[in-house]
Amino acid sequence: MTIRVLLADDQALLRATFRILIDSCDDMEVVAEATDGAEAVALARVHRPDLVLMDIRMPGTDGLAATSAICADPELSGTRVLILTTFEIDEYVAQALRAGASGFLGKDVTADALLDGIRTVAVGESLLSPLATRVLIARFLSGPAQGARPAASEGLGALTVREREVMAWVAEGHSNEEIGEKLFVSPLTVRTHVHRAMTKLGARDRAQLVVIAYQSGLVQASPAAER
Repeated sequence: MTIRVLLADDQALLRATFRILIDSCDDMEVVAEATDGAEAVALARVHRPDLVLMDIRMPGTDGLAATSAICADPELSGTRVLILTTFEIDEYVAQALRAGASGFLGKDVTADALLDGIRTVAVGESLLSPLATRVLIARFLSGPAQGARPAASEGLGALTVREREVMAWVAEGHSNEEIGEKLFVSPLTVRTHVHRAMTKLGARDRAQLVVIAYQSGLVQASPAAER
């Protein structure tokens, strides 16, 4: 299966670099390039890419607005958004995650890390570095955003005790393998619990599950994470 990627960045040189890198891989290809958020949304609706590599700061319609539009479009439910940002810890990144983005990478990312990140997000996993996630949660995700739809904590009642337990571990940044070791179950079993929780809560992926976990109060940011 070839991962179809849409590039959205206002810097032509950066887009060209990413295109050369991505097109050099047998398992992925660039299907279109956008110079701003509005064009990214329009091209996403035309090409239905598996993933949009989205710069967050662009003139006109920025990456945040574009991410919201793409993730809210039912016809683009199969399209994931991976945010590119110069600043790894940024309030706009938190807003993008709330809007449905599956993760983010710094623009100084290595070639291998970028390609691995695209593959990770394309299969429905989230891409949140542990350090960045802890700071992001402490600063922005542990409380509801101004003007945002509040997380439905009562929705957690639909989860089983084990699903809530697994969701809490996910929210703290643990992998399926790590959670499996803690709960003495296989990573496949953990993955099943994660996907059931996502389905019941209407989360697109693990990144949204993390947001819901904190905003619903299932997990709270520790004081240590805020420093």
